[in-house]
Amino acid sequence: MILVTGATGSIGTHLVRLFQEKGVAFKALVRDEGKARALGCDVVVGDFDDPGSLVPAMEGVDRLFLNAGGAQPVDGEQPMVRQQKAAIDAARAAGVSRVVKVSVSGAHRGGRLAQGAHWEIEEYLKASGLGWSMLRPGGFMQNFVTGTAGFTADGKLLDVYGGAPVSYIDCHDIAACAAALLTGSGGLGETYELTGPQALTCAEIAQELSAALGRTVEHAELSPDELAAGLRAQGLPARFADDLAELSRQVASGSMAATTTAVRDLTRREPRTFGEFLAANAEALRAG
Repeated sequence: MILVTGATGSIGTHLVRLFQEKGVAFKALVRDEGKARALGCDVVVGDFDDPGSLVPAMEGVDRLFLNAGGAQPVDGEQPMVRQQKAAIDAARAAGVSRVVKVSVSGAHRGGRLAQGAHWEIEEYLKASGLGWSMLRPGGFMQNFVTGTAGFTADGKLLDVYGGAPVSYIDCHDIAACAAALLTGSGGLGETYELTGPQALTCAEIAQELSAALGRTVEHAELSPDELAAGLRAQGLPARFADDLAELSRQVASGSMAATTTAVRDLTRREPRTFGEFLAANAEALRAG
């Protein structure tokens, strides 16, 4: 039995659908059973902020998909670190044999925001005695549909990476990689850097969006300092704003331009191009 956390998120919804299509035995961890009915699968109630609820939620579970959203820091602490460590402790107590964790590209000791938080969780999982596999995706293609990617008030796509290319990946492909690891025997003790098939600049993304929407989508550059100032003006903590600005400088230097073969290696097919992603999400794109 597989337990899927983050089942209603961008990756989890794809993983649930893949398991349903393949007839895989699984259940989803949810905080609110009523809100999870749309998933159409077996659910178990538990909360990462209530460690006592996690061990019974994992009863009968052999493999765990660990994927909890990265909330903004609270008083300098990443809640995700505490939450995922609690899930790892519960998995060990419940006799889970293997954990497939979604991390982030570039995770490392002392990294800013999610990069440092995920590295700390990775190390905790490695030391837990559980079997593990790490998935480290970069930027999500879904960000351009959900609105996570920034746009100006007049609809221009914001380029905070100074024209540098980014190897965005479709969450459908991340889920497919997770499914391969959760239902197979390979990949134990391995870390996979997940990317799409090509790195695209903001200008190229704008062109793809223009073609998909049938109207021109322009782009506008925003420097890291301007990004930080805008976030502080919105009332976000100065440290958080400065950390995001520094991460944008790293991407601008090419830190997310490389592509890998990990998706193909795990799924035996090529990852989706941005154009293929847009075609598969045409309705959501136009609704947004």
